Amino acid sequence: MLKVLDARYVVPSRKYFADVALPHLYNTTREKIRSELKEMQFYSATTDLWSSRTMQPYLSLTVHYINTSWTLRSICLQTAYFPDNHTDALSSWGLSEERLVCMTTDSGTNIIKALKDNNWPSLQCFGHRLHNAIENGVKDPRIDRAIGVCKKAVSAFSYSWKKRRDMTEVQAELGLPQHLLISESPTRWGSRQKMIERFLEQEKAITRVLGADKKTRHLVPTWQDLEVLEATNKAVKPLQDFTDALSGESYRRKKELTKTIKANIMRYLESKYCDLEKEELLDMATLLDPRFRTTYIDASKLEVVKKRAVSEISALCNSTTEEAGPSAVQENTPPKKKMTLG
Repeated sequence: MLKVLDARYVVPSRKYFADVALPHLYNTTREKIRSELKEMQFYSATTDLWSSRTMQPYLSLTVHYINTSWTLRSICLQTAYFPDNHTDALSSWGLSEERLVCMTTDSGTNIIKALKDNNWPSLQCFGHRLHNAIENGVKDPRIDRAIGVCKKAVSAFSYSWKKRRDMTEVQAELGLPQHLLISESPTRWGSRQKMIERFLEQEKAITRVLGADKKTRHLVPTWQDLEVLEATNKAVKPLQDFTDALSGESYRRKKELTKTIKANIMRYLESKYCDLEKEELLDMATLLDPRFRTTYIDASKLEVVKKRAVSEISALCNSTTEEAGPSAVQENTPPKKKMTLG
């Protein structure tokens, strides 16, 4: 195309992009980020260990901070081959360990141990903990059976275009939405909930299509399976709808199962957030968050948390004043006011 437009133009080679263009873009971007990072006072970070499609391990490092314009920023600094040395990851970007507020990770024992060895404040990702809590909460033979039936039925449609065609015809006849069934992704509990929810939505069409074929008639779910799927679906729907799911139960057995799932999830989460150091970190973060303030802090600890916040803010102000020098103190000292945190 370029040859037709202008035969005199020579398209840069792959070597040019690999040896000149990309390194220049990388160095320019890196210097820009380093300049921005110099302006921040404190930062938190997240790190994650993951595998590529060829199963090679990589480690990512992302920093989060509020810049001078009070804008929340998140920048992925690097994704590096894991067996390499990562001890200089922060220092290579000019980041001081003393300014690290918290490092968020998954629940991997290797990552947790590494942070403890470095004496870095840390928290485990709530999304990862919630995933594990739900996986533990739904460990029940009734649920295992019902989900197994659901997955086999979904697979029967996934591998047969004829059944998908028949499904479309039955959906139109029954006035059901023209939706495809959803397969579960083993690493995402949300995909299981979506699979169950779609299965329940299309249950009448699924039953008719599977029941019409003697080879798949055994895959038709029983009323007990459907009852368990309904209870499970209501229990693992988005947490903001959890209370509505509980109050909407019509059968005692379903209600008891839903309550059991909820109790198992809450028990798991409580066991993972009972560490005193993490509680203090979360209490301080909650107090300073204008959305929450003192709403979720235990009343018996409230005064202690407030005093600690005032002490740390005062220490920070004193440190800033000392750095500015005595002349700056005299020029910029405002009238003294009592510091309060409500």
